[in-house]
Amino acid sequence: MSELNTKTPSASNQASDPEEKGKAGSTKTAEEEEEIDIDLTAPETERAALAIQGKFRKFQKRKKDSSS
Repeated sequence: MSELNTKTPSASNQASDPEEKGKAGSTKTAEEEEEIDIDLTAPETERAALAIQGKFRKFQKRKKDSSS
């Protein structure tokens, strides 16, 4: 990791505009992102997706009901 720190530009060379910082950060995450191999047609994947969606919808409904 010390190699990464030595190659990092100094604070004076970094972008001062928040938009430019966001662009630089998103480029870095795209390079570091791992490729995920998930079979989207597998039955267990579909069941998991439906379960997650159902829980999220319940969460959103409870959130909406409590704020009203």
